[in-house]
Amino acid sequence: MDDKPFVLGIDIGGQTAKSGVVNARGEVLAQTIMVSNKHQDADDFVAALASTLKKLVFDAGIEGQVRGIGVGAPNGNYYTGEIKDAPNLSWAHEKNIPFAKMLSAHMDGLPVALTNDANAAAVGEMTYGAAKGLKDFIMITLGTGVGSGIVIDGKVLYGHDGFAGELGHTCAVRGGRLCGCGKQGCLEAYCSAIGVARSAVDWLEQHPDEPSLLRLRENITSKDVYEAAKAGDKGAKEIFDFTGALLGRSFADFIAFSAPEAIVLFGGLARAREFLYEPILRSMNENVLPLWKDKVKLLFSSLSESDAAILGASALAWDL
Repeated sequence: MDDKPFVLGIDIGGQTAKSGVVNARGEVLAQTIMVSNKHQDADDFVAALASTLKKLVFDAGIEGQVRGIGVGAPNGNYYTGEIKDAPNLSWAHEKNIPFAKMLSAHMDGLPVALTNDANAAAVGEMTYGAAKGLKDFIMITLGTGVGSGIVIDGKVLYGHDGFAGELGHTCAVRGGRLCGCGKQGCLEAYCSAIGVARSAVDWLEQHPDEPSLLRLRENITSKDVYEAAKAGDKGAKEIFDFTGALLGRSFADFIAFSAPEAIVLFGGLARAREFLYEPILRSMNENVLPLWKDKVKLLFSSLSESDAAILGASALAWDL
């Protein structure tokens, strides 16, 4: 048996970073979470993350038994180990961070591999979840941003520079909202958790005489919209219909690019499945070329939100 039978998987998001200890059977034995958006700079974040990881390893009783670390992060470059200009990470916005090298130095030289967070989720879902057995699919992560991992013939698509698959920054609305990346009308500006909250504010302004539970909220979040929709709020349901229609239209374009067997949705906003599934599927099939109509499956992650990304990131570490 390998004398180092464990790896660490880390999923860095716009709000939190989730870390887990994973064994060779793909079981997450222990995990922890920390805030990812309250740090002054990259050095501060990496130091805090390393401290969290060391405690996780100690508490799990596996000191000296960790082979390596796999990390999924926004704008993570698989080839270089860098996080480059990640709009949703304050300490990496408009910066190029040699993240893998920095974390390895803080972890006493443990090898670190890095990839885009959506790519990590795609690997986790393909190995353990809803995409198991699929060789051609697109993973869409709906969280603070909109990420994507494209799998073709069983392999993650990285492109020549490591940044292939930024589908969240394709244009969904010409001349639309300003996105955190600096462009206008990006899918992320409308269909991320932040985008849904912005849509709610717009809806309330456009329908001043319509009653809504959302008027009771001062700082509306996507969770507020979901809870209002579950309570039967008409406006909240219309917001999800609008969001689903935009996603479906964009998915139709993505299908034309890679002809996937399925599109898999993952992330916090995907919990609103009962309000998103029908409008996405309807819009997707209305806008796709006839040869793909009713052919591409729309799936939702079968893994817990943290497990898919942790497992996918950890898979990188086995080859270190």
